[in-house]
Amino acid sequence: MRLEVRRGKKEITEGTTVADKLLIVALMIISLSGFIFIKNVFPQGTDVRIEVNGKSAYRLPLNTDTTISVKGVIGDTVVEIKNRKVRIKESPCPNKICIHNGWVDRGAIVCLPNKVMVFIGGSEDRQNKTIDAIAG
Repeated sequence: MRLEVRRGKKEITEGTTVADKLLIVALMIISLSGFIFIKNVFPQGTDVRIEVNGKSAYRLPLNTDTTISVKGVIGDTVVEIKNRKVRIKESPCPNKICIHNGWVDRGAIVCLPNKVMVFIGGSEDRQNKTIDAIAG
């Protein structure tokens, strides 16, 4: 015996008020504007900085395609730069979350077990940035 539940458009919207519909539209606009806003928060950088165990290991230009092996705490992590994007291609970490992050063109990729961090940013040094209350 198979039960089939079908609801018409009228049944779904039957209990919603005008305020509910306005709230849904407002939430959709806020969600979509987040995609636009994130590009301003994380502008596309010009170089890739790789840190191992909190110490700067490499600084590479983002516009040059290259693959580099970085010695981390538990093994080698392979970082690939291609088409102004970067990814972690291989890593010895158990869950491979850093690999599943895929290609990024702004922000950072972090491999916590291997303590390898890949940052995309401008050419300014970390010391030139202001210190905020959260990051210290």
